Amino acid sequence: MKKSLLFPYFFVVLLSTSCAQQTDLGINLPKTLDFTVETVVEGIQNPWGMAFLPDGGILVSEKSGKLILHKSGKNIEIENVPEVYNRGQGGLLDIELHPKYNENGWIYFSYASSDGDDKGGNTAIMRAKLAKNKLVDQQVLYKAVPNSTRGQHFGSRLEFDRNGYLFFSVGERGDRDVNPQDIKRDGGKIYRINDDGSIPKDNPFIGTKGAKTAIYSYGHRNPQGLTLHPETRELWEHEHGPRGGDEINIIQKGKNYGWPVITYGINYSGTKITYETSKPGMEQPIYQWTPSIAPSGMTFVTSNRYPKWRGNLLVGSLSFQYLERLEIQNNKVVYREKLLDGMGRVRNVRQAPDGYIYVGIEGKGIVKLVPK
Repeated sequence: MKKSLLFPYFFVVLLSTSCAQQTDLGINLPKTLDFTVETVVEGIQNPWGMAFLPDGGILVSEKSGKLILHKSGKNIEIENVPEVYNRGQGGLLDIELHPKYNENGWIYFSYASSDGDDKGGNTAIMRAKLAKNKLVDQQVLYKAVPNSTRGQHFGSRLEFDRNGYLFFSVGERGDRDVNPQDIKRDGGKIYRINDDGSIPKDNPFIGTKGAKTAIYSYGHRNPQGLTLHPETRELWEHEHGPRGGDEINIIQKGKNYGWPVITYGINYSGTKITYETSKPGMEQPIYQWTPSIAPSGMTFVTSNRYPKWRGNLLVGSLSFQYLERLEIQNNKVVYREKLLDGMGRVRNVRQAPDGYIYVGIEGKGIVKLVPK
């Protein structure tokens, strides 16, 4: 059954500037439109990823390892889902359809996998097809190594660009002093592969001895947001900082994004990680959140259903349990606003082919924002 709630205007939180733009332009009057919140998919505890099928069905990943097809008001559990390493932040993660899904039927998944010789798990990328509510033709395209029993920082978002390359993120698995700055190791990276798992010939570290040639950028902590800018077609990313220093970055080929050599965050204990917030050869975020909002999922609004939001960026907050709307001008955040304040931990946000915004909320499922 679909449920609706009326949500009034919400107001803005902070803004400021430093080397990287941060918190405190002051309080702005709310500019958003009224909307109702319609519950679309219930019964899912942690809706990590979602993909919209051409027949109107919605595929939703449950972090615990279940894949749900929501169709005609019913939840159908898909069979033959790969076994996941369900520990901490690991499990069944993101879902993405091939850009030519109508022609080839490929669906892409990221998940924590225990495959390999070491105990524990690490992020894997797989593609498969859906036939009679069962995954078939499964192909593992990438498996990060080594496995680790640590439960943090698996990443992992998926995003195709306009050239058909698949980008995905792998967090540094809690091993910050080893993985993110070493291109010979997995972890703390954004990767780019062809749709069949092969490596593009112009990837930045092709020809570098010992390098992981799928790497596209490095120096990341735990990226859980990837989306293409609708006009520039650049890849935008956000990642969790430690205590403070969550970042929005524009991902560029071969660039180093600094973690943990530079950061605006500190240790959870309150001690310094580094005194450096910038360094030659390392990229600055276009925006950073301090305090951390714990961002997860993001999308640009392009739909005519939300004319006042067109071009805005939507980002989920796990820590503060809201959806954040950011207005961007010349790659700078000029306005921030809270939506769905206090409704729950926002795990994901997507704009569907029908033009509506769908939001995954832990403990609730998937809701749709319907403008009044």
